[in-house]
Amino acid sequence: MRFLLFSHLENARNSLRSHRSRSLLTMVGITIGVASITTILALSVGATGIIQKQVDELGGNIAIIRPGTQQLTNTNQYSSSTLTENDMLSIAMVEHVIAAAPLMLLTGAVIGDEQATPGTPIVATTPALADINQLVVRDGQFLDTSINRDTAVIGAQLSIDLFGSEQTIGKTVQIRGSPFTIVGILERQNEPINYSGVDFDAAVIINEESGKAINNGVTQIQQINVQTDSVANLDRAIIDMNQALLRNHFGEADFTILSGEAIAQPTNDLFSIFATIGVAIAGISLVVGGIGVMNIMLVTVAERTREIGIRKAVGASNSDIVWQFIIESLFLSIGGGIAGYVGGYILAFGISTFLPFDPAFTWEIAGIAAATSLTVGVLFGLYPAVRAAKKDPIDALRQYD
Repeated sequence: MRFLLFSHLENARNSLRSHRSRSLLTMVGITIGVASITTILALSVGATGIIQKQVDELGGNIAIIRPGTQQLTNTNQYSSSTLTENDMLSIAMVEHVIAAAPLMLLTGAVIGDEQATPGTPIVATTPALADINQLVVRDGQFLDTSINRDTAVIGAQLSIDLFGSEQTIGKTVQIRGSPFTIVGILERQNEPINYSGVDFDAAVIINEESGKAINNGVTQIQQINVQTDSVANLDRAIIDMNQALLRNHFGEADFTILSGEAIAQPTNDLFSIFATIGVAIAGISLVVGGIGVMNIMLVTVAERTREIGIRKAVGASNSDIVWQFIIESLFLSIGGGIAGYVGGYILAFGISTFLPFDPAFTWEIAGIAAATSLTVGVLFGLYPAVRAAKKDPIDALRQYD
């Protein structure tokens, strides 16, 4: 059995080498399909770790509260909110909570020397946000209760978009028609995807009271970020916060408290959906590549009809013939799979230079690439192999080169 296996491997190698150009072109379809799947999975797995990494880097003692029971990725997707200023006061009084910051997310015209891109985030919050999210102010200072209410802190990219420079301390920006003095410029974070749902590099941050004033006196809190004194006390604080909010909301659980991996879950689910769609699309190219393998194997069977007759005449069984051509098909698909796996990661790292995260290396991705290659090789090589095995040895021997 071992001798037959080595014989099949040698025959497959010789056959493919004798038609190198044809073999390489056949592998291209498999390579493109596996490369597409590898790229999509590497980037999606890398993306799913972003928010969890952020939470861990902040110490793991972070919880977020969102209105409703839906766990949406971006908090600004809520058209209305059940969270109130009274909820903020209740949360701040919970034992082990050392900081809580509301996020009131608004949209509207933001104008400096130039007008900002429509949809620029306007974040109304409190000074505690800087501590909870570890926002670093590069120039100036963050919001403070001791300074004028109509002041703003802006992201480095927004500063460039509005004034063409990152040196804009003291300049005035119009937010929804109201003037605000810039008192701080944030250090670049390069994290457009985060658990707050705000790209702080392109956002303007104002005092909560100012946000309420430009929102017609209405406070609409889309998220509350909470920090506890330690990871060990986080679960206890969440229980107490849940009870306090239930009392405020008359027993109705129209809010969601997330911590740890649960904070990242909505984003992870979204990326998983995109990855599934992408892999399904990439699977089309694999089918095309598989058809190419089948076509070449059928040509190979036709070219080697006499050889098949000789092998069967000297005692080769149908299963021997099947394995001979299946192994040759596997050579093609596995070769294309290896090239696709390597090429997929090269492409993924190239794409990641434009993204805020790196591709992920996991055994699962390597396993999927290998399993895909093997499946294509067997699935699309089986029909030609069975067709070869069914050839009558007498008729096959009549076939001359």
